[in-house]
Amino acid sequence: MITLLDYGAGNVRSVINAVERLGGSLKLVTKPDDILSADKLIFPGVGNYESMIQILNQKNYIEPLRQYLSADRPFFGICLGMQALFQGSEEAVSNNESLGFFKGRVERFKTDLAVPHMGWNGINIKQKSPLLDKVDPGARFYFVHSYHLVPEDPSVILTTTTYDYEFVSSVQKGNVMGTQFHPEKSGKVGMQLLENFISSDDLHARGPANIEGKGLAKRVIACLDVRSNDDGDLVVTKGDQYDVRDKGNVRNLGQPVDLAKRYYEEGADEITFLNITGFRDFPLKDMPMLKVLEETSKNVFVPLTIGGGIRDYTDSNGQVYSALDVASQYFRSGADKISVGSDAVEVALAYLATGEKTGTSAIEQISRVYGNQAVVISIDPKRAWVDSPDEAKGHHLIQPPEPGPENQAYCWYQCTVQGGRETRDLDAVALAVACEALGAGEILLNCIDKDGTNSGFDLDLINAVRAAVSIPVIASSGAGCEAHFAQVFEQTGAEAALAAGIFHRKEVPIQAVKNHLAQRGIAVRH
Repeated sequence: MITLLDYGAGNVRSVINAVERLGGSLKLVTKPDDILSADKLIFPGVGNYESMIQILNQKNYIEPLRQYLSADRPFFGICLGMQALFQGSEEAVSNNESLGFFKGRVERFKTDLAVPHMGWNGINIKQKSPLLDKVDPGARFYFVHSYHLVPEDPSVILTTTTYDYEFVSSVQKGNVMGTQFHPEKSGKVGMQLLENFISSDDLHARGPANIEGKGLAKRVIACLDVRSNDDGDLVVTKGDQYDVRDKGNVRNLGQPVDLAKRYYEEGADEITFLNITGFRDFPLKDMPMLKVLEETSKNVFVPLTIGGGIRDYTDSNGQVYSALDVASQYFRSGADKISVGSDAVEVALAYLATGEKTGTSAIEQISRVYGNQAVVISIDPKRAWVDSPDEAKGHHLIQPPEPGPENQAYCWYQCTVQGGRETRDLDAVALAVACEALGAGEILLNCIDKDGTNSGFDLDLINAVRAAVSIPVIASSGAGCEAHFAQVFEQTGAEAALAAGIFHRKEVPIQAVKNHLAQRGIAVRH
């Protein structure tokens, strides 16, 4: 019997699904005594450290947890669940007590690399432990965090990971252990680690080790544009220049749950659902996308992102839902990250007009509760061509190697909303910078001019945005062959690249992309 401490934040469903897939029985903590009666306790934490500690204190879980830990009973903390074992974090400003089982604190990354540290990275093994039995020492695990541990006692360090510098990625003392990475999102290798915790009777470490792992890999992401077809069924579709209809009918490239499972098995590092019907037609309680997420997370153990309709809205009964309410439902249904599109443009325009944060925007609300790593901004720009810089004052101007359709020498990337149907007087670089300031943790950078062309990513756009922000950037739109992925990673600073149609139609297999990247010396997860 595995007891799960679900304090209400982040994607706990994936941990539940992983444990059940491995044959474990689950019991959820609903009161303090459930902690003390546990045989084995898993504490998955996702989001904001201060919010987590406040909830643990409010629920009176701190003392039972301390008693459980001091008795050397099996405990597995994941991400924030591991950080809570220490004395405090730079992310917290209140005086709420942490567990303090280990001495040391949690500090923000101090690096010029993108923060959050996001993606598949290796582990350097410092101790032999049953937790790592049958785990390939060269394997990569999925990380998504902006803060890392700094323990006072080096003897508790189980593994480290290198991201500009070496940081502690897992700890263990007796039967108490924790990982900064997410085993439930780390595919087969993560499932093996969870199985070790579930099945081992004695988890004590067996002595020192010195095994060096691999570095951070570039991510290859499969994107599924999901919408209702003319019969009202949810299907995966793909359009040219954002037009998803073919001879009057919505293109149907498959069922979302089935395709997501296929991509997981083919080696996709993440899967993104973009619900392009969003919340225009359905109240939250009837959203079929929630069911899609629930079913997908039962079989897919890599990160899932969902976009579409993340905003405040009122349903047909007059019930008001905030963007945070909507995002929470997505997270509870299996999403790890949410993507904000058109509404991010309006939020950024309001912020840039005043220079003041309101604290009430979707970006601010969600990042405050779930952490900035959970908020992705999907940018849909198109090129606006001009003859001279004077015609685009106030915008980030680019001089592409090839001139425009009327021989214009310059262009800027104008933001669009409503699936590219409307434009705004805001460029993609300014939008990305504003959204990072408001709390976003990642940029999904599309390009309407490139979408569906199979001519390669817009490298000028990607370089301009990546140079302006310190958060990870996902390159999107235009991939047509394996070489385009190598090109974007070799010629830009993008941390990930995304494609849709070429994967759906099996024109370019995901493993073919990864094999090509590996041949070019680009680190990938196999």
